[in-house]
Amino acid sequence: MIEVKNLSYAYGKKQILNDMSFGIAKGDFCAIMGPNGCGKTTLLKCIANLLPVKANTVFINGKDSTSYTIKMLARQIAFVPQHTPQDFEFSAFETVQMGRNPYQTHLQNESQKDWDIVEECMKQTNTWHLRFAPLSEMSGGEKQRVLLARALAQQTPIMLLDEPLSNLDISHQFEIIKLLRNISLNEKKTILLIVHDLNMAMRYCQSLLLLHNRNIVYHGDINKGLTPQNIKDYFGVDAIKENINNQPQIIYK
Repeated sequence: MIEVKNLSYAYGKKQILNDMSFGIAKGDFCAIMGPNGCGKTTLLKCIANLLPVKANTVFINGKDSTSYTIKMLARQIAFVPQHTPQDFEFSAFETVQMGRNPYQTHLQNESQKDWDIVEECMKQTNTWHLRFAPLSEMSGGEKQRVLLARALAQQTPIMLLDEPLSNLDISHQFEIIKLLRNISLNEKKTILLIVHDLNMAMRYCQSLLLLHNRNIVYHGDINKGLTPQNIKDYFGVDAIKENINNQPQIIYK
């Protein structure tokens, strides 16, 4: 589904990603984790082709990402950023409706099917009641859920999410990550998300891509990757791992 080969990226002379190679299988729900500044957001943007990458370094469904047109890539990947422009004056409904753009021609209006998909995705993310509200008047958490609804409306096999839980209160964090897990399981959608809560990631995600000092230091089963030693080495925190009600839990010392 996603294959990365020898991917490096730098902002000017500052190296951010260093010769990364890995593959993400169809239907995987993968947490991207690591300390601040390790390149998590840059990696997502490279996969989404939002940053220029060399040919034959990122492959989507076996095809070089640089060979896709913008519209065709938008039918493969939906990207949810952490921040949105403050002057974004569209209503929530209009914003989610943009997720249908990759399937329309220049002169084509939205069909009833498009309207139905938008409504369904807004109800999934508990934003239908906000449909007439402008994004500029919403809280950070409300905006985040609207942008998630827009990504769902794209109906892509891959979703890339940059800290989708960061602006949400705890109840909405659980609501959204459970929704994402169920979508990944039921629709075989491949989801990569940047997340900081180790316990939440370990409870809901299948795999872990752990970054440190511009490199991948672990890729595999998340329960095997979030060990006390890795947490100390890569996050600088002492922790132990215990089973509580048959659920692994990280307890910080």
